[in-house]
Amino acid sequence: MPEQSNDYRVVVFGAAGVGKSSLVLRFVRGTFRETYIPTVEDTYRQVISCDKSICTLQITDTTGSHQFPAMQRLSISRGHAFILVYSVTSRQSLHDLHPIFDQIRQIKGDIQKIPIMLVGNKSDEAQRELDASEGQALAGKWKCAFMETSAKMNYNVHELFQELLNLEQRRTISLQVDGKKCKQQKKKDKLQGKCSVM
Repeated sequence: MPEQSNDYRVVVFGAAGVGKSSLVLRFVRGTFRETYIPTVEDTYRQVISCDKSICTLQITDTTGSHQFPAMQRLSISRGHAFILVYSVTSRQSLHDLHPIFDQIRQIKGDIQKIPIMLVGNKSDEAQRELDASEGQALAGKWKCAFMETSAKMNYNVHELFQELLNLEQRRTISLQVDGKKCKQQKKKDKLQGKCSVM
């Protein structure tokens, strides 16, 4: 089945355990799980309105390990926008984003035209190793946007995706979050979140 041209692909990168899946699941399903389950790669779809028509936000949640460089390159080459996640409780997780950012720059060329968000997750944690100012400084150096989030407390999660779409200059996209959905729609949403390998 050919991919729809109105798919807008967002790729989420970051070290293992920084909360990439938690952010994506909080945004797509409104849920949060306490247990850590490593991700190989998951893709979620969220229908949004853009330019008075419907388009699909396709979010790729990548692996935190660097075992699959070919998958990483493919995700970058196909992605329209990128979320680079680190944990404010781990300085190392911020350093781990440098090679990923360099690879995005290498594959995409002029990154000024590509929406990139640097995200400091777990902002609710008391044991911080990084201040917001350090993330802000790196975002300034990389010329990308910056935000702190907490998937656990649902802080800035919706705002993160909205801001990423605001950075997209080719289209005007607005997120439409419908608080109440009928059972049939919920079932449909549940099925949409899953992908199967053929």
